[in-house]
Amino acid sequence: MNATKEKKADRVLDIQGIMKLIPHRYPFIMIDRILELTLGEKIVALKNVTINEPFFQGHFPENPIMPGVLIVEAMAQAGAVLAAKSLDKEFHDSLIYFMGIDKVKFRKPVTPGDQVIFELKFLKLRAKVFKMAGIAYVDKKIVAEAELMATFGDRE
Repeated sequence: MNATKEKKADRVLDIQGIMKLIPHRYPFIMIDRILELTLGEKIVALKNVTINEPFFQGHFPENPIMPGVLIVEAMAQAGAVLAAKSLDKEFHDSLIYFMGIDKVKFRKPVTPGDQVIFELKFLKLRAKVFKMAGIAYVDKKIVAEAELMATFGDRE
């Protein structure tokens, strides 16, 4: 395998690789795979939305729609993977805490059977705090977008 293929393979993660980087577990892990990761720049993650998701029991049984806050949570989890892989090793045993969201817009509903693609890019990096822009797509159409801010913190 040449060096280019090795670098690309290192930057694609399955669910096991994701769970090594962030503490979320079922039923709250919201991303299934990392499709692309450019250290210090951007990440592309995938979520397969199925009718078996626990939130569909109540949101809404007759017309199942993925809650917007969970779409934003999935963005935040993808951003946490990018941060964990990109930033200084001194933070690798830290948790990443969500600090704020701005400019959130929901454009189309996400329903069972959809595959959501999340693209996040760093906007700012300052010591332990970072800001990212995120966009969620289904079938290449924007379903949501937001700016997210987070920080590294100590595990308690």
